[in-house]
Amino acid sequence: MQWVRFEHSGVIRWGVLREDGVMATLLTWTDVLAGQPPAPGPVFDLAAVRLLAPVERPGKIVSIGQNYWDHVREQGKPPPERPIIFAKYPTSIIGPGDTIAWSPALTQKVDFEAELAVVIGKTARRVSEADALDYVFGYTAANDVTARDLQYGDGQWVRGKSLDTFCPLGPALVTADAIPDPQQLAIRCTVNGVTLQDSSTAEMIFNVAHLISYASQAFTLEPGDLILTGTPNGVGHFRTPPVYLQPGDRVVVEVERIGRLENVCAEG
Repeated sequence: MQWVRFEHSGVIRWGVLREDGVMATLLTWTDVLAGQPPAPGPVFDLAAVRLLAPVERPGKIVSIGQNYWDHVREQGKPPPERPIIFAKYPTSIIGPGDTIAWSPALTQKVDFEAELAVVIGKTARRVSEADALDYVFGYTAANDVTARDLQYGDGQWVRGKSLDTFCPLGPALVTADAIPDPQQLAIRCTVNGVTLQDSSTAEMIFNVAHLISYASQAFTLEPGDLILTGTPNGVGHFRTPPVYLQPGDRVVVEVERIGRLENVCAEG
């Protein structure tokens, strides 16, 4: 099932994405996470609604760095011995079609990172890797937008990863039963129609199950929490010459079986 959160005539609702449009429901985010089936409701044409980020404000966004073999190879670095975890603030979340914006007085080096995002469906504390995928509600696409000058200048990553608008999510939240193997998904990013990232989640150093289990040994994962699982090679910072996002750029992240997440860039 593909859940979407959308606005129609000033009202925000949860709905199910179908071939003929979006079927609206009366369910809340808590109902959705609990697996409550949607009752039939009105169907709106997709062009008549505005899609929003397909999660409500998560308690935390757990992000993973250096988690693709091809990404560490492009940097000439050895792979990490254990997952690198950092936080990304929930206030950075925006939806498909929203604008990625930044102040040029704050950053001059804004980068893109296509990622698979995992949405936790039930409380996970010290779960085994064998059981970890049972705690996944679903998956969506993410762009872990990063201010590289802040990331490296600060000596830690939180500020450079957490500027407002720096976590686009969407377009849909695909339930885990529709993606039985999250390690076999194509993932790509284009900027102004030019493909800059083109890889597969099979390139992950630490797979989704390992990440959930590893994180849950340290802190409780709660329903609605997000895990951003890392980005593959091709990010702008490690290109020669570097490629940073500019006002007017159109960035598209695509994850197989999830869809196309598109955002434009602007100073603001």
